[in-house]
Amino acid sequence: MGSENCECKHKGSCNNENGKCSCQTQKDNSGSKPEGVKCANCKARDSRSSEKPSFTSESYPSLKRDPRYATLSQKDIDFFKGALAKDGGSIVTDIDESSDPSELDAFNIDWTHKYRGKSRLVIKPKTTEQVSQILKYCNSRRLAVVPQGGNTGFVGGSIPVFDEIIINLGLMNHIHGFDELTGILNLDAGVILEDADNYLVSKDHIFPLDIGARKSCQVGGCASTSAGGLRLMRYGNLHGNIIGMEAVLPDGTILNNLVKVREGYLGIITRLSVVCPQKPRSTNAAFLGLPSYNNVLKAFSTAKFHLSEILSAFELMDNTSQIFMDSHSSIPRPIKDEYPFYVFIETQGSSSNHDHEKLCRVVEELKEQKLIGEGAIAKDDKQIDEFVLRRVKTAGCLQDVGSGIYKYDVSLPLDILFDLVYATKERLKDLNLIGDAPGQPVIDVVGFGHVGDGNLHMNVLSRKLEKKVEDALEPWVFAWVASHEGSISSEHGLGFLKKPYVGYSKTPEMISLMKTIKHVIDPNGIMLPYKYVG
Repeated sequence: MGSENCECKHKGSCNNENGKCSCQTQKDNSGSKPEGVKCANCKARDSRSSEKPSFTSESYPSLKRDPRYATLSQKDIDFFKGALAKDGGSIVTDIDESSDPSELDAFNIDWTHKYRGKSRLVIKPKTTEQVSQILKYCNSRRLAVVPQGGNTGFVGGSIPVFDEIIINLGLMNHIHGFDELTGILNLDAGVILEDADNYLVSKDHIFPLDIGARKSCQVGGCASTSAGGLRLMRYGNLHGNIIGMEAVLPDGTILNNLVKVREGYLGIITRLSVVCPQKPRSTNAAFLGLPSYNNVLKAFSTAKFHLSEILSAFELMDNTSQIFMDSHSSIPRPIKDEYPFYVFIETQGSSSNHDHEKLCRVVEELKEQKLIGEGAIAKDDKQIDEFVLRRVKTAGCLQDVGSGIYKYDVSLPLDILFDLVYATKERLKDLNLIGDAPGQPVIDVVGFGHVGDGNLHMNVLSRKLEKKVEDALEPWVFAWVASHEGSISSEHGLGFLKKPYVGYSKTPEMISLMKTIKHVIDPNGIMLPYKYVG
């Protein structure tokens, strides 16, 4: 990969344990390994972590700042400080030198390291009333605003494009109450997903959503994109479990009992009421190796038929993603031999022995039908956690491969779900963009996702972000999805990335209606400019 002397397996992807590259296998004349030798992928990855990405506005020079928006002044800063004075809250700004300018980077740069804004002010309110005051003032001054949760999305939705004010909900993290009889949880939108789940476990319940970013994503952000996640087959997506929502409109109006506020496009979600299921009495898991995608579909059909009411997850991973997992994670691979595809199955029910026996019978049947090459059933809770982590940590590990990544969250008919990965690889090969030679920036294309709702997460791994790679992928990926009756966005929203391509999933009439509603609710266009359909 980076050097013909690098013995790093599988395309030179390197482990980064203890901050060192484990592919230090280049040897000097004495046969020893010199310190600090790294392959091209690790060098690229380290470059990504140490260098700031280009400003989004510079990466897309055709996009111009809308002149109707005002520019921040010291008077504005004084107002916001006053609005937060009574009930607490905080701001980060470089305008009055009260903060170190570098503190703004955490809010201006997305986790994929692709988008970077120029915001000079982050406001962190603690109450809905503060959000109302802030938006009312911004609307009167025509100050553009970007709502921000855990900043775990990858379409640039929570990152400013220019100098929009960031309203970060991280301090709105209070759980207001839980009714153990109905299972209804009332909480702020800024509560971290894992914190909500941990709270519920102590009440013998669980949160209906589980996703890989659980340690940092906020429930409000998950609600705004209708996240599905791993538990969708058992509990549905989060939107279906929300029975009440509080949100603040761009003019400061506080509305209760809403059903949905999409992506911060029409307002900011501040509070939620969510129906949460009882904690299952038993959880079981299996990890399967399969020789083909067609076998994945047949195994899915068998699992649904036999496990039906207790099937909570049926997750797909390709072998390439698991190879990178091996290189960038200490989580053990449940199956030693390599297969083109892997499936993680989870069941949640009320009878431990009964559920375990059902899962064992399904795995045996899949073996007898030669649908799987190998299957491992978790022996205890520790192994269940390891199986889960092999799936949910995949996205994070892929971030450590090279310095650039192009992520696509799409929905497709199940029978062709993985064809997009194959087609993308072929396109990049035809354009001479994928490989080990100089001038070939793309390392590989991998896929994983939720089979239950036909949601594919395709990742194009690159040594660096390059315009020629982006031009090869966009809008080609979205056109391919549309031509196969899919949706260009599944659970991560449209954000900045997909705004130019909404027409691949929505009719002109629907887009026109969306814009009309936007204009009625946000006539000054202060909420989430340059994104969605704004």
